[in-house]
Amino acid sequence: MPLMLLLSCSLFTFFVLYAPQPLLMVLATQYNVSPASSGSLMSATMLPLAIAPICYGILFARFNPLRILKYAMFLLAITCITFVHMPNFELLLATRFIQGLILPAALTAMTTYIGQQYQGRTLHKNMTRYIASSIMGGYLGRVLSANFAAFFTWQSFYYFIAVMLVVLALTITTQSSKFSPSKHTVPSSPKDYVRPLKETRLFRLYCAVFCMFFCFSGLLNYLPFILQTRFHIIDSKMIGWVYTSYLVGAILSLSTPTLRRYITNNWVFLSAVFLTYSISIALLSVSNLNFFVVIFTLFCASMFMIHSTAAPIVNQLSKAPTSITNGAYVSFYYSGGALGSYIPGLIMQHHGYTAFIISLLLVSLVGLVLVTKNYKHGMSTMRG
Repeated sequence: MPLMLLLSCSLFTFFVLYAPQPLLMVLATQYNVSPASSGSLMSATMLPLAIAPICYGILFARFNPLRILKYAMFLLAITCITFVHMPNFELLLATRFIQGLILPAALTAMTTYIGQQYQGRTLHKNMTRYIASSIMGGYLGRVLSANFAAFFTWQSFYYFIAVMLVVLALTITTQSSKFSPSKHTVPSSPKDYVRPLKETRLFRLYCAVFCMFFCFSGLLNYLPFILQTRFHIIDSKMIGWVYTSYLVGAILSLSTPTLRRYITNNWVFLSAVFLTYSISIALLSVSNLNFFVVIFTLFCASMFMIHSTAAPIVNQLSKAPTSITNGAYVSFYYSGGALGSYIPGLIMQHHGYTAFIISLLLVSLVGLVLVTKNYKHGMSTMRG
C-alpha cells in the first residue's frame, strides 16, 4: 500500500474524530444541553478509544491490518451519515460512542502496518509522517467543520467525510501488502502479549503520553467556550481560524530533528519539551487575546514534539508485537483524551478558568516527572 494513501486514510479518519469539537456551542444550543454535556461528545468517542486499542492489538496480531482498515473506513462512513440524522442528544452520544469503537481499529491498523513494514530510521521517519497526517487531520477537521457550518450547514461536512471515506476504502488493496503477523514470536496467550508492556521505562512513557493528551484534549475541547467567555468571540468561523495556531504549532514542531542534534538523549529532550509544555499552560491564564494565541501556538508545538518523539520510542523500547505496542500507545493516548475532554470542563464550570488551568498544569507536571525519572533510570540506554 502506498504510504501516501495510508496518510490520506489517516487524514479523513481524524476528520471523524475531531469534526464536532468546534461545533460544541452549536450542538449545545441545538440540543439544549450544557457546555460540559456537549463536551461529552468528545469523551463518548475517546472512552472506547482508550479501552479498545489494546484489545484490538491482540486481535490484529494475526490479521492483515489493511483489511481491518478497509472495513473500518466503510463503517465510519455509515456512522457519519447516521450522526446527522439523530433526533436527540442521547442518540448523538450513542453514535459517537460507536465511532469510538471503530476509530481505534483504523488507528491501530495504520500504526501496526507502519511498524510491520518499516524498521530503523525509516520507521521513525514514516511514523513521524503518520503523526503529521493525524495533526493535519485534526486541524482541517476542526477548521473545515467550523467553516462548513458557517457557510452551509454543519451536517454538510459529515456528508463530505462519508463520501471520501468510501472512496479511500475502495482504493485499499489488501493483497498488495507484504503482511507478516509479527516481527516477534507470536505469544500463546493474552497475558504473554501484554507482559512486555510492564517494562518500567515503557510504562512510564505511556503514562506521560496519557498526561500530555489529557491537557491537550482539555484545552482544545473547551477552546470555543474559552474564546466566548474570555474574549467574546462567538462567530464559528473565527473560532475555527483560531485553531490555525494548532497548524502553526505543528509546523514549528518540524524543528524537532534540528533540536535533536543538540539534545541527543531522548529523555532529556522529552523532559525539556514537557517543561515548555507546562510553562505554556501556566501562561494561558493571561487575559490578552494576542498573547493567548501565541502561547497556544507554543502549547501545540510542544505537544506535537512530545507525540512525534514518544511514538517511535515505544516501538524501539517494546519487545511486544507491533500491534500490541501501538495499540497500548493509542489506549493510553486516548485515555488521557477521554478524561481530558470531560473533567476539566466540569472544573471550569464549577470553579472557573483559573482552576481549569491549574488542573491542566498539575497533570502536565506529572508527565514531566515521569520522563525525568526515565532519564535517571537509564541515562545511557536510550541515546538518540
